[in-house]
Amino acid sequence: MTIAIDVPKDARALRDAFACYPSGVTALCAVTQGEPTGMAASSFTSVSLEPPLVSVCIQTSSATWQRLKDAPRIGVSVLGEGHDAACRSLSSKNGDRFGGVEWSATPQGAIFIEGAAAHLDCSVHSTVDAGDHVIVLLAIHALGTEPGVEPLVFHGSRLRRLSPVAA
Repeated sequence: MTIAIDVPKDARALRDAFACYPSGVTALCAVTQGEPTGMAASSFTSVSLEPPLVSVCIQTSSATWQRLKDAPRIGVSVLGEGHDAACRSLSSKNGDRFGGVEWSATPQGAIFIEGAAAHLDCSVHSTVDAGDHVIVLLAIHALGTEPGVEPLVFHGSRLRRLSPVAA
């Protein structure tokens, strides 16, 4: 085991440390200026039951977040193990991010990815500047779940599937 006393100056070492923690993968999507807009995010977590809040951390340089942040509603889809291609598409820098991705939109403009483990219809509650990211608190207005859908997991800078632990 290696224990570092100081935070490394090398961003790669810090990224490698962060990659040791597995997380679920979400899609944040909405209709903006008449077009579907979306991104994948793995830094998502539950925050509060009362009021119902979740959070996501987004890089401040994200052009996609600049379009999403003012949307009246943002759909948060908790991606399932079959969403590898959708995740890659929503993470791409070029091309049609929604090409080949099945989705639906609410009348308020939240977009949900079909077949996700959970769908949360949200609006921005507040934001907190945090270094090169912004922490976004999202208020949940409506939700739906599919408990049988196994999650897509991001760990070690790779998309993975969970496997059961032997009893």
